[in-house]
Amino acid sequence: MYRVLIVDDEPVICEGLKNTVPWGDYNCEVVATAGSGEEGLEVFRDQKVDILFSDIAMTNMDGLAMVAAIKSEYPDTEVTLLTGYRNFDYAQEAIRLGVTRFLLKPSKMNEIEEAIDCMVKNLQSHGNTGEEEETRSWDMKVPEEKFLYNTFIRDHLASHISGASMFVVKKALLYILAHYTEKVTLSDVAGECYVSTWHLSRLLNQTTGMGLLEIISTIRIEKAKDLLLNSPELRIQDIAEEIGFLDVAHFSRSFKTATGVSPKDFRNAEV
Repeated sequence: MYRVLIVDDEPVICEGLKNTVPWGDYNCEVVATAGSGEEGLEVFRDQKVDILFSDIAMTNMDGLAMVAAIKSEYPDTEVTLLTGYRNFDYAQEAIRLGVTRFLLKPSKMNEIEEAIDCMVKNLQSHGNTGEEEETRSWDMKVPEEKFLYNTFIRDHLASHISGASMFVVKKALLYILAHYTEKVTLSDVAGECYVSTWHLSRLLNQTTGMGLLEIISTIRIEKAKDLLLNSPELRIQDIAEEIGFLDVAHFSRSFKTATGVSPKDFRNAEV
């Protein structure tokens, strides 16, 4: 995924750009925000950033000075500058620095997305695909990742899935795993991954063969199996509540539908 840094001395602008722009649709992820040019430069050097969105008028170090410093060291960085001032000198300087887009605040969403699309295409033309190997991999040393990979990915993985798509799927599954006992909606998960619900639904079906409700049900049943086998002190009602079922009868029916046996028979058969 392409890594994005947003720099603006107005926190509401940073958060607005971070949370409302559909970054995932462009294979992008906001990795950091900063409140000044100095902080932005420090964060940029600490992170591997491909794309920079920055205000111009900031205290101490303005956006133009920060961009000049960045572009002198990392000339392939794609930059979009935002400003609340119709200043022709700013625009001229931005062009001289090699800035991709110069947008006036408040910017329309279609203008921002057009800027992102242009910057991504520029990166691709330079051979930067935004698909580093680590975005594809699952760390089998991390119990949560190993569980998710073995349960959902290993037997369903499409060979043509991109690194960016797998990054989104992994993030989605980790979020679902962390919240499977709650009332999780597709919108909740999509919002966490910065993609549309339609796109996320397609990716989940493509990589796991399941929809959200089936994924949650599968996690619950697998967790129930573990508790039935390894926590003999827990009653079946306790297990049902722990994995998110309010009704033990509903849990028993769901468990039997998934495994072919009741929770009690499963526990007794494995003793």
